[in-house]
Amino acid sequence: MLGITSLRCAFQRTTGPLPLNAHRFMAAVSTTATKSVSTVPLAYDLHVPAKPVSDEKTSPIIVMHGLFGSKKNNRTISKVLARDLGRYVYTVDLRNHGDSPHDPRHDYPSMAADVAEFIRQHDLKEPTLLGHSMGAKTAMALALQEPDLVANLVAVDNAPVDARLASDFARYIQAMKEIEQAGVTRQADADKILEPYEKNVTIRQFLLGNLYRPQPPEGDGKTQRFRVPLNILGKALDHMGDFPFKNPDETRYAKPSLFIRGTRSKYVPDEVLPVIGQFFPMFEVVDIDAGHWVISENPEAFRQAVIRFLEPKD
Repeated sequence: MLGITSLRCAFQRTTGPLPLNAHRFMAAVSTTATKSVSTVPLAYDLHVPAKPVSDEKTSPIIVMHGLFGSKKNNRTISKVLARDLGRYVYTVDLRNHGDSPHDPRHDYPSMAADVAEFIRQHDLKEPTLLGHSMGAKTAMALALQEPDLVANLVAVDNAPVDARLASDFARYIQAMKEIEQAGVTRQADADKILEPYEKNVTIRQFLLGNLYRPQPPEGDGKTQRFRVPLNILGKALDHMGDFPFKNPDETRYAKPSLFIRGTRSKYVPDEVLPVIGQFFPMFEVVDIDAGHWVISENPEAFRQAVIRFLEPKD
């Protein structure tokens, strides 16, 4: 079982209403508003299954990364899911990350609106939302905001509750600003600056994966900078642990939902399971032997959990 334990839950409320090729694209430019939120076009990769069970618009999977991540972090697992399920997989860059545009507003309502607009622009039918950490809360927010737009949900190591964001992220912002101020040209020099802030080399490599060399006129082609807007994300940290929906009596997502948590992570403790059940009454929980970075730490257990949830039922 590769360290997987599963729990099926159905909480009832008593009140309230009831080898693959990746093709890179940029969604058409849009400044439309979804539910009064101005949206940005999301950059994405499309992973094409060798033996598709449907076309690219029907039942695709949309994969969303966490804070400081990008679509490239989910490239491998997306190819695997496309292969095993025969479904097209879109991996997106959320706003202020990767190749997607920067915007002063960075919160879950705006990120959810971006993904909703992405679904509409591409005329996607009954997509699965799969998100890790920040991407998980974005997926949950969209499912609750527009349940008819989403067929099912996979939330990886996050919960629909307000929680204090780990202090590590503020330190990372400080270190990344120091790297930019130093005008480094080699990643090894950036790593030396980052090391006192983070001892884990895997996390350092993850953060430094955001470095690039801007070409003229934005840069000199040698000095490295971060793709993510550090000032915008630094200001957003105070509410990145929040969840925009507070009252499960006012809204819920009554379709299948899978919550995957790492057994060595503190993001989804047992005491929040009743809250998950109130917002997502048709949810399952799968525990995987991993920390917060579930997908990269235990990819095979993660793959098995997602396949079991999404494969057609007899």
